[in-house]
Amino acid sequence: MKDATPTGLILSGGGARAAYQIGVLKAIAQIRRQAGQIRGPNPFKVISGTSAGAINGAALAAGADNFDHVVSRLVDVWEHFRAEQVYRADSLGIISSGAKWLSMMSIGWMFARWRKAMPHSLLDNRPLYGLLRELVPLERIPGLLAEGHLQALAVTASSYSSGLHVTFYECAKDTPPWQRSQRISVRDRITHSHLLASSAIPFVFPAEELLLEGDPEYFGDGSMRQVAPVSPGIHLGARRLLVIGAGRMHEPREGRRVVGGYPSVAQIAGHALSNIFLDALAVDVERLKRINSTLNLMTTRSLAKTALRPVDLLVIAPSQRLDEIAGRHIMALPATIRTLLGALGVRGNGGEGRGSALASYLLFESSYTRELIDLGVADTLGRRTEVEAFFGWPPSTSAMGEVG
Repeated sequence: MKDATPTGLILSGGGARAAYQIGVLKAIAQIRRQAGQIRGPNPFKVISGTSAGAINGAALAAGADNFDHVVSRLVDVWEHFRAEQVYRADSLGIISSGAKWLSMMSIGWMFARWRKAMPHSLLDNRPLYGLLRELVPLERIPGLLAEGHLQALAVTASSYSSGLHVTFYECAKDTPPWQRSQRISVRDRITHSHLLASSAIPFVFPAEELLLEGDPEYFGDGSMRQVAPVSPGIHLGARRLLVIGAGRMHEPREGRRVVGGYPSVAQIAGHALSNIFLDALAVDVERLKRINSTLNLMTTRSLAKTALRPVDLLVIAPSQRLDEIAGRHIMALPATIRTLLGALGVRGNGGEGRGSALASYLLFESSYTRELIDLGVADTLGRRTEVEAFFGWPPSTSAMGEVG
């Protein structure tokens, strides 16, 4: 086993794409059991999540005393997902949110006198609150921190009111808040409202009101303006970090598909969301690797003069384009949602590039999430040796003895 240095988990955003994270965690739980570590402690003492990753991370933190059980619970939820568990997909719900929103975008001047009638978002995500109450028992966090099962939980959101990027954190030690340009941290009790705020995809889901230094502000998805997604884990004491992405970290130039014609609203929106959710993580991981390389070249005397320390890093991200996978499952969405997204240019013909990027964030349907979970499992088991070395687990002699 490695030393007692805390291991951190960084879960990025990505809406329905976060099902991939569950596949990675499922495989890690399997590797852990096969390495004979089932009676060992929770492998992640520091958990930091953003957007849908904040929900997965908070659920893991709330079950930090039984890692295998909470992973199994998350797998069960994500394998049986329905869009109606996250947002209203009934006709009345679509009329009151999505239809109004599209009308406002086209004839918004007619709503100027009736501000109360103006919709806040494309979709109504009130059903998600009920799921969070069931899936994420946050009231357990203080006890788990006190008992040593967990060292810290961090959830990041972005304030529309002040423009600040805020990481809310709950921890066992007296960790002082940190502050950088346009981003701050606040020690607070994490609530379901923090999770709703962090996962409020811009334009798609409504902003959530939170108190910041005693004043109410409206927050949206934490992936917006997130220039350093790995940073909270390091600030909270982790010196080993497992980073799970929700998109390929590097797109190969070969094999690119170019879609002709003027881009639809869905294509532009999907491109914008990919920029919000994916690009910052890739850049931050590259930055951390460069810092590690520089520190490894320094002498012991030089290292003593800086507060920087090398961070053991393992990054697991999809080996396939999730846009392409989503294109095969668009027809699984409720008819009302397909109609709404169709107005933006999403087409359910299975072809990548016709709005499937946007759909990939909203496809909370089991056929899609199960395929992402399976991909996460396969990608992680394919790197079993790296996972075992990262955690300091002995190589398994029964790697083929467990399936699924």
